Amino acid sequence: MEATRAGARERSEPGCRALYFCGSIRGGRDDRELYQRIVSRLRRYGVVLTEHVAFGELGARGEETAGGDRSIHEQDLAWLQQADVVVAEVTQPSLGVGYELGRAVALSKRILCLFRPQSGRVLSAMIRGAADGSRFQVWDYEEGEVEAMLDRYFEAHLPEPVASSPDPTA
Repeated sequence: MEATRAGARERSEPGCRALYFCGSIRGGRDDRELYQRIVSRLRRYGVVLTEHVAFGELGARGEETAGGDRSIHEQDLAWLQQADVVVAEVTQPSLGVGYELGRAVALSKRILCLFRPQSGRVLSAMIRGAADGSRFQVWDYEEGEVEAMLDRYFEAHLPEPVASSPDPTA
């Protein structure tokens, strides 16, 4: 797992959107298969910096890295700073996801939170209440429509990434 994290999910080319996916790890892995579907769909819209969140071999105890939790924290914050958009599946309560979202807000990132009301859970007021309909959005959905929701978000709410050019007039 450490090699995967260290295997630098960098922007592969100028103009490629960097996406940060948040999903529960130590808070519970019940939605792992859903996370795999989300990450698969997100790849259509950019490089998923945190695709390891969806890995089947990642259990509820999380990852083991040489630098421990501090190393994970530092790497994830670096990816969060690099990200153009943050997508979080927030149905499974997770302290880590809440922390990542707070940091993303502080960094003025575009954020989409996805929540399934039919889970029987109630979304934290700190998440739902942060929604401003623009930079921070919370969308309720049913599991069968997750890909369509992601398509709708990326096609309607975000401009296409612009390739870098050394010539500012180009």
